[in-house]
Amino acid sequence: MTFGEQPAYLRVAGDLRKKIVNGSLPPHTRLPSQARIREEYGVSDTVALEARKVLMAEGLVEGRSGSGTYVRERPVPRRIARSGYRPESGATPFRQEQADVQTRGTWESGSEQAEASVAVAERLGINAGDRVMCTRYVFREAGEAMMLSTSWEPLAVTGRTPVMLPEEGPLGGMGVVERMRAIDVIVDNMTEEVGARPGLAEELLALGGVPGHVVLVVQRTYYASGRPVETADVVIPADRYRVAYHLPVR
Repeated sequence: MTFGEQPAYLRVAGDLRKKIVNGSLPPHTRLPSQARIREEYGVSDTVALEARKVLMAEGLVEGRSGSGTYVRERPVPRRIARSGYRPESGATPFRQEQADVQTRGTWESGSEQAEASVAVAERLGINAGDRVMCTRYVFREAGEAMMLSTSWEPLAVTGRTPVMLPEEGPLGGMGVVERMRAIDVIVDNMTEEVGARPGLAEELLALGGVPGHVVLVVQRTYYASGRPVETADVVIPADRYRVAYHLPVR
């Protein structure tokens, strides 16, 4: 192989990918067998197998037990809107963020006290092992899981207050800004960092994905006078959703 030349398995995967994208291999069509790929492209069994693995890792095909490998349906990505704007009406962040696309989202949640990991402690400006309230969410649109979120709040801030449990009490579900204001903690800044990575097995199971699927991860932190008061990881399936930001211009 000369310098700059693609390995054989990538060339085979590239040609099969092109057929999937242009419709020559439509959704639910069985992918050519390993023997057929070997014969058609003049490659070894190993190359044919690796090409199939590439397409599976990209989420273009899926294996069906005892049946073979099939082209997956390619969903049209929908939008998840995120905005720095919050109305005075007290709408929850999730409801407000979905208002632009006229959806009716629902969510399930559960909270438990935990010890901050090294990574979470660094984000919250506390010591590893300090007590935090950890809340896990599954957000749904029309019954379909669209987003996961895990948030952490230092109990040094919220412990023994009416807002200690984010989804319970008089301000349950009202969002970080409103809840913190109720205990005289004024949130004045928020940061979000967006990245991508392969989904963890438990994430893909909850989101209806397959091994190898990529997820978007929004790492969000709320601050009050420079002090982090909540941080969260928001996980979104990258093949089905796009994150759209609407930011005020000052």
